[in-house]
Amino acid sequence: MLTKAFLTLGIGLVIITSQAAMADNLTQAKRIHDRLTGTPPDAVMLQRMADAITNDPSGKSAAEIALTDPDFYNVTLKNFIAPWTNEEQTVFTPLNDYTATVIGIIRDDIDFREVLSGNILYTGKNISQGYSNSNNDHYEALEALGPVLGNLADDNILQQQTQSAVTGLDPNATAGVLTTRAAARAFFIDGTNRAMFRFTMINYLCTDLAPLKDNSRIPDHVHQDVSRSPGGDSRIYLNSCVGCHAGMDGMMGAFARYNLNYTKDGEGNVIENTASMEYTPNQIQTKFLINENNFKPGHVTTDDSWINYWRNGQNALLGWASPPPQGVSLDSRGYATGFGAKALGRELANSEAFAECQVKKVFQNVCLREPGNAVDRGEVATVTADFKNGYKMKQVFRDVAAYCKGN
Repeated sequence: MLTKAFLTLGIGLVIITSQAAMADNLTQAKRIHDRLTGTPPDAVMLQRMADAITNDPSGKSAAEIALTDPDFYNVTLKNFIAPWTNEEQTVFTPLNDYTATVIGIIRDDIDFREVLSGNILYTGKNISQGYSNSNNDHYEALEALGPVLGNLADDNILQQQTQSAVTGLDPNATAGVLTTRAAARAFFIDGTNRAMFRFTMINYLCTDLAPLKDNSRIPDHVHQDVSRSPGGDSRIYLNSCVGCHAGMDGMMGAFARYNLNYTKDGEGNVIENTASMEYTPNQIQTKFLINENNFKPGHVTTDDSWINYWRNGQNALLGWASPPPQGVSLDSRGYATGFGAKALGRELANSEAFAECQVKKVFQNVCLREPGNAVDRGEVATVTADFKNGYKMKQVFRDVAAYCKGN
């Protein structure tokens, strides 16, 4: 009788343990789905994911199931990418060619480095408003279809094309999202195009310019518009300004042939259907020559060449590629040189900082926190190493969601 009692108790414990495990799997499955799609799963999806966790406790198989949900594209990715497309870094912006192109690159498992250099553009298929170089009507019409008809996960809705075919831009002048209309509208408008460089660093290398300040860099490419005695005090330039401008202005030539053309209304506001990117293959944009009297001996831009002085010094920690990528050369001093935005995009996208940045952004978006301890940082390093084997962003979302599913 004693043996029978113990047997009954053992069976009961197994049943309870099994039920607890399934409940835990359901909790983890729901967390994975919520984090990857921004929406709760239905009962069928939840059970499929829980069963996947039973068979693959890592959670990666369950995450792959969640990634088939259209809301991963329509909600999570759209909100993830939208802040990259404007200086305000707000998510409250309409779908545009920049956002749609990044979504498409991720959806189709295209090498994510192409985001800064590729001749690539995603447009809607069979949309009443055709693509225009001067307005965003095409993408707003695509977005207006709604999350079901406008399913960005469906290649019958969102299709890959080339920028050169759709916009007429010279293929050699294309540089992924940097040469989309939305990027031009945000970062090539007025100014000196330094905004394009700064926000590319923020969005794709996860650093603003201040942490990159290095007063030891060669200042021979600092433009004429930068005063060498701001407020009449040359020490400000020598101790502060030059630290950013020496490196940034060295690479600014990549954008010397780009501009946003537009017409203003009577109140000085941009008339949207007149705003289009201009590329001048045979001349430098006049914005690169403004305020020349601030410092006459300063650098004068004559072509679209650039030099990366940050390959040496403290910013070598960004992990620049060796050997350099296609279209980039190293001079005798070890600085990278090239021509145009495409080559600069390759220089940036092949850095270690680029790969790690994408993983950190996904970690924060999916785990809802920064990597906060040694275990987290170890996971970021592992996912980054895996990401560099093909540069597939869906894989990053999968692996990070699996890590943050809970135990």
